[in-house]
Amino acid sequence: MVTPNFDGCNVTGPVASATTRVSDAKIGQEMTQAIIIHAMRGNAENETDQEVIDRILGGDVDAFECLMDRYGEHVARIAGRRVPWEDSAEVVQDIFIRAYTSLSAYAGKGDFKWWLSKIAVRACCDFWRQRYKRREKPVSALNEDQARWLARATFEQSTRAHAEGAASREARELLAWALGRLSSEDRAVLELVSIEERPVAEAAELLGWSVVNVKVRAYRSRKKLRAILEKLMAKEDENDET
Repeated sequence: MVTPNFDGCNVTGPVASATTRVSDAKIGQEMTQAIIIHAMRGNAENETDQEVIDRILGGDVDAFECLMDRYGEHVARIAGRRVPWEDSAEVVQDIFIRAYTSLSAYAGKGDFKWWLSKIAVRACCDFWRQRYKRREKPVSALNEDQARWLARATFEQSTRAHAEGAASREARELLAWALGRLSSEDRAVLELVSIEERPVAEAAELLGWSVVNVKVRAYRSRKKLRAILEKLMAKEDENDET
């Protein structure tokens, strides 16, 4: 057997045979490790969430990666709908950190995916709470397309109508701008109840509020949002007249 060395020369005889045996042994070792890793992943995929959690709480912290693989896309979708795209990766990381540190409190109470969803929604709410503490007052005027959409949207009777009308990029940006003028709590309840149209009871559980609180807050938040849009519309009319 002929084996090329690092200098590009050919080595033959006993040296070549020994080199080949070492190379084969190394390849065999790498294949064995790959098979073991694959088997471990396969076992993790067959485990229930609770079984994985039990392993994590038992000291196998690396098993948490299995839960991240399972629910990474789910958490990313929740964050992606509620925070700016450029901040979503950081929020997703925060969500999983919160979930990891709270695993002992979960203790198999209900569906893990639902439990994780509640953490995700509240983390997004906290993101806006922190953002509002240091937000700057808006100084940029609306462009022509945004103002035109605002003229139509202001006279709609519900926030859901705004969301349905937000098909264009300008409209979506305007809705996001208006939501940004609300408190983090008002924004969260509007997103869940009025835009995503989740049942009030489901929104209450996700936010950790009472059903009555969600109903009252959603009603007041819709009025606040409409007032913001109407005020902005009036300002745009003044600018047009000058």
